[in-house]
Amino acid sequence: MRRVLELRGRKNAGSLSLLLLLAAQAAGCSDWPGEAIDPTAGAGASSDVIEPPPPPPTVGLDSVYLKAAFATAEQLPRLRCLVVARHGEILAEECFRGPGLDGYANVKSVSKSVISALVGIAIAEGYLEGADQPILPFFARYLSNDTATAKARITIGHLLSMQSGLERTSGNNYGRWVMSNDWVRFAITRPLVADPGGTRLYSTGNTHLLSAILTQATGRSTWEYAREKLAEPLGIRLPRWTTDPQGIFFGGNEMLLTPRAMIRFGELYRTGGVVDGKQVVPSGWVAESLQPRTRSRSGRERYGYSWFLGDFRGHEMFYAWGYGGQYIFVVPDLELTVATTSDPDDPRTAGHNQAILRIVEDLIVPAAELGASTTPTPDSNLLTATDG
Repeated sequence: MRRVLELRGRKNAGSLSLLLLLAAQAAGCSDWPGEAIDPTAGAGASSDVIEPPPPPPTVGLDSVYLKAAFATAEQLPRLRCLVVARHGEILAEECFRGPGLDGYANVKSVSKSVISALVGIAIAEGYLEGADQPILPFFARYLSNDTATAKARITIGHLLSMQSGLERTSGNNYGRWVMSNDWVRFAITRPLVADPGGTRLYSTGNTHLLSAILTQATGRSTWEYAREKLAEPLGIRLPRWTTDPQGIFFGGNEMLLTPRAMIRFGELYRTGGVVDGKQVVPSGWVAESLQPRTRSRSGRERYGYSWFLGDFRGHEMFYAWGYGGQYIFVVPDLELTVATTSDPDDPRTAGHNQAILRIVEDLIVPAAELGASTTPTPDSNLLTATDG
């Protein structure tokens, strides 16, 4: 099934010619074609003019920017689906290729943000003590006395923020790790190459250790716990995904979600952990997860408890990020949530990722800033479903 844009909203003079310009710039390019597009450029303001008060909150999405976003997205050959929600409703969605809006996508490291939510729930239910709980008791059988002493300072929070200090299992070590006969043993017996709580070393092994902890603490598989505590309250399907040789569900990769389910999960964090009036993830855990704990080595990326943190055009935002272009973006003050899925197997990711970021920041965020000319109602979404 394919969703067809039925755009409503602003009907400015020149909108059509502007849209044609934006689409022409996007056509034939695999990634974003050039500098940021600003349909309002040239409006200039005198430095002597007193700044007006901030405008009231907007509703809906500006049709010109929105259509330009989807036209540009369609030109990215690896991008599969783009879904945009505002005020808790999906207002625009389209799959250009791939399984479709109700098909499952391998969301790669978006899985880490889901595991983080499960940890918060497990703490609230008393299965875990808190983010400061040492992980050593869960893995002492794998460690000698010397290595256990050195790793005794690693906490659950350190695994969530990628500050365990353990040598990475991602990057060059990933293949050896997933080919090993015991993923948990391999991850926990990596040498300490940094002090726990210090340098951020992004490693999927950290999140897999969290999945092993959840399995031990709850007495249930990570999948069973996630299905009851997250999937059912969110009204989404969560099929089984990859397990390690011991049957522990992969704790940082390979989870399967539909694009619409990704939006539901992003909305869960936008609303402080509440779904349909029910507190699914503790609000305190949501807030704690979105506090910056560390930065990447480049200094560009802030990181909380398995969420990336940043801003778009001065709006604070947070996002879950999976290899190859799987994203959930949340911009709370605009009540905006955006999800993308992409071909997860193409190794050429950098340009594609940047193109997605610019579509969101330069087109979708302005669409929310401007809003539509009329307030949307439940039966007047920007998209109309058609079969075929």
